[in-house]
Amino acid sequence: MKFLNFEHAGLFKTGLLTPLDRIIDLKSVFQSLGQDPCLILNDSDFIGNYYAIESLLNNILEDKTGKIEAIPLTDVNIMASVLNPSKIICLGLNYKDHAAETGKKLPKLPMLFSKAPTAIIGMDDEIIIPQVRTKMEKDPRPIRFLDYEVELAIVIGRTCKRVSIEEASESILGYSILNDVSARMEQMADKQFFRSKSFDTFAPIGPWIVTSDEIENPMNLKITCKVNGEVMQDSNTVNMNFNVFEIVSFISDSITLLPGDIIGTGTPPGVGAARKPPKSLKAGDLIEMTIEKIGTLRNRVRED
Repeated sequence: MKFLNFEHAGLFKTGLLTPLDRIIDLKSVFQSLGQDPCLILNDSDFIGNYYAIESLLNNILEDKTGKIEAIPLTDVNIMASVLNPSKIICLGLNYKDHAAETGKKLPKLPMLFSKAPTAIIGMDDEIIIPQVRTKMEKDPRPIRFLDYEVELAIVIGRTCKRVSIEEASESILGYSILNDVSARMEQMADKQFFRSKSFDTFAPIGPWIVTSDEIENPMNLKITCKVNGEVMQDSNTVNMNFNVFEIVSFISDSITLLPGDIIGTGTPPGVGAARKPPKSLKAGDLIEMTIEKIGTLRNRVRED
């Protein structure tokens, strides 16, 4: 199944995407079926209740009566696939070919950092080049190097703590696409990642969540990023150093994962900072990120 958050006729909703690219408004359907609409009041409630209502959702998707109304995908504004996670955890240097292009050794354990959930935006929302101060200057200036990073995003479906690698799949609701936008000069100046990757609009995610049962093998998915139509990143998740189940297990050893939490699994080679010459994003650039079996996440860049 594919789930998305969307805006239609001025209302924000959670929906189920059909194979014909039409959206079933779940709250309306639940009300018509006499079910508690609070189960899908917002995306956080929906994700937390997903396993309890999975069979009902399958019945809705397979409806043969023709009575369930659906909205054309072209008639809505697609929002972020997860709106209010408790946390976003990402991995550095998790693709063997990306580590090679940076000249760094692969880490022996997953290298974790976080992004602020307030950085989240959705499909077709704009990535804003932020203004920053150096040495607490009076007047801010635009950052000097904006970079893209396409990543397979894990969306957690169950509260989990100290799950084994073998058990980890049971905690994964599904997958989405994350752009780990980065301010490279600030990243180097800070000598850590949080601020440089957490500016507002620096976490585009979408266009929807594809449930894990729809993706037989998340470790064999083609992953690409285009900027203004030019392919910048082109790899496969098979090149990850740590697979998605190892990642979830490792994080849950020390951090409790909650429904709706997002894990960015690292980016493949071809980032702007590693290119020769380096290539920074600029205002007007169109970024299109595609992962096999999921779809395409699209955002444009603009000045603050």
